[in-house]
Amino acid sequence: MLFRIRKIYCVVLIILVVMLSSSMRGEAMSPFLRIRVVFDNVQYSKQLNTAWGFSCIIEGMSKVILFDTGADGNILLGNMRKIGFNPQKVDAVFLSHVHGDHIGGLQAFLQQNPKVVVYLPASFPASVKESITALGGEFREVAAPQKVFDHVYTTGELGSWIIEQSLIIQTPKGLVIVTGCAHPGVAQIVSRVKQWLKEEVYVLMGGFHLKGESPSELRRIGAELKALGVKRVAPSHCTGEEARELFRQLWGPDFIESGVGAVIEIQ
Repeated sequence: MLFRIRKIYCVVLIILVVMLSSSMRGEAMSPFLRIRVVFDNVQYSKQLNTAWGFSCIIEGMSKVILFDTGADGNILLGNMRKIGFNPQKVDAVFLSHVHGDHIGGLQAFLQQNPKVVVYLPASFPASVKESITALGGEFREVAAPQKVFDHVYTTGELGSWIIEQSLIIQTPKGLVIVTGCAHPGVAQIVSRVKQWLKEEVYVLMGGFHLKGESPSELRRIGAELKALGVKRVAPSHCTGEEARELFRQLWGPDFIESGVGAVIEIQ
């Protein structure tokens, strides 16, 4: 009798272990964070259309975020359809700066999904803010660095000539910083974020605004980002091919190829 009880106990224990390990494997396969680039002049996937500008979808947090909207709403929404993404899944839109290649698709997007909160620099013109409310959306002005919601932060307004905000996401592996064009300086943005949040940067991605810079300046900025401890980089948009090639050499296997259609997952 005792032997039979022990045998049953062992069988139940084995089943529980198998179920737990399967569950853990399932969790390991599910990314903590997924970023999908849906608008970019750099092409990653030939299935999607390119145009000058930037936009990406950020999933895995408490809210789904659309970072910037590219220059053209038809291209933005068309690329979303091609990857099977429903724009109505977006909870929040984050606008980095006022240039048309980053907010040009906003009106068309709001026509598809007006029930979003748009986070924009406080310095945005009143006409942009009025157009958001006219289409049924809600906007929140951002001036200072702040927490947007769980694990998601904004740098607040940076720069003096072109005002810009960048998005910061906390992950178990470190911070992910998403820049629109990095007009205030990509290294300066990283430095400010590290000073504020006291955490290491795992991924730096987006437009770095380095197109047209001299080779010596590119090397200086690359060395500065290395010194700041940026683990991985995924530059695109206005970074320029010369800078992207240099960063490929500097980061080696930690360089992430980006562009429209790219998917970056962090577990």
